[in-house]
Amino acid sequence: MVKIIYEDSEILVAEKPAGLESQASRKFEPDMVSEIRNYLVRSQKKREREQRRELSTKPSTSLSTPAAAPYVGVIHRLDKPVSGVMVYAKTKRAAAALSEQVQSHKMKKIYTAVVHGRPVNMVDNYVDYMVKTPDGNYSQVVDKGITGAKKAELSYEVLKTIDGKIAGMPETELSLVRISLKTGRHHQIRVQMAHHGTPLYGDMKYGVPVGTAKLDKKENADQGTMKAAGNRNMPGIRTAGNMGSGRESIALCASSLTFFHPVTKKEMTFEIKPVGGAFQLFQV
Repeated sequence: MVKIIYEDSEILVAEKPAGLESQASRKFEPDMVSEIRNYLVRSQKKREREQRRELSTKPSTSLSTPAAAPYVGVIHRLDKPVSGVMVYAKTKRAAAALSEQVQSHKMKKIYTAVVHGRPVNMVDNYVDYMVKTPDGNYSQVVDKGITGAKKAELSYEVLKTIDGKIAGMPETELSLVRISLKTGRHHQIRVQMAHHGTPLYGDMKYGVPVGTAKLDKKENADQGTMKAAGNRNMPGIRTAGNMGSGRESIALCASSLTFFHPVTKKEMTFEIKPVGGAFQLFQV
């Protein structure tokens, strides 16, 4: 069961756990949408039972018609291995208003991540160009002139750096980083951070297997490469986010979400504290 952070008649804000799809492509596969819908159905049935009990004490009072199935409007997504704050619409007008905020970049998400190594600067902005593979399952940084390349921009701030020996990696450091997206490309944070020499901890697709990672020793991490980068199929490797849980995850959390309420227009910010996995190394 997912954790509900906030709810009113128009919206619902929930915390997505790592390892759960935002919206599954296959029927009957667990995902956030089904979890939210099941929660709303349970809440609806509870209200109907309470209404029946109340009306049963009043003579000559008929029961109201059961409410329609709850509406769940999907506004944005998070990758399966990523945890974080998500907002859902409970009405079509809320869905339209929130979707417009996504399109106009008024909805703001801040991520907290653990990366291999230490970025060159404590605070910086990355501007790259990215493309997706034809199957849509992999992205990479390319030259600006490449056909289909789209601008990808993010800013980051290094919060803390620790010795990698704590996580069994004697030849590298680990850094806790706060990241703000300025564009929304496929796997953008994972791809850009890896491209600049500091891949996310536990990222088997774009990074390195935990315990085997070795950064090429270069003074400028921005030019660094990972010797094991791109190795996606190494069995028996524990990743940062699944230490002790047996579920796939990476050290990336959408820890803050800001938007304007679709009806009241009030600015709302919801924050969660990243827990478990590599985050526990920093006592976040």
